[in-house]
Amino acid sequence: MAKKKESSFENSLQRLQEISDILEKGEIGLEESMKLYEEGINLAKNCYSTLKDAELKVIEIKKQLETGLK
Repeated sequence: MAKKKESSFENSLQRLQEISDILEKGEIGLEESMKLYEEGINLAKNCYSTLKDAELKVIEIKKQLETGLK
């Protein structure tokens, strides 16, 4: 399951880059730009959540290691 989550995270980052590239070119209309912007915000939120979960897991593992060493 971790592989699926990682893949999803990587796919989200790739899609964010694609959206950024499209928006930077400025070759699409306002309505489509707004749709892509909203998609990008949702992707960024999901990526942030995934990273926050990973950070908390690292902290938990570190605490377990520290407790085991004492």
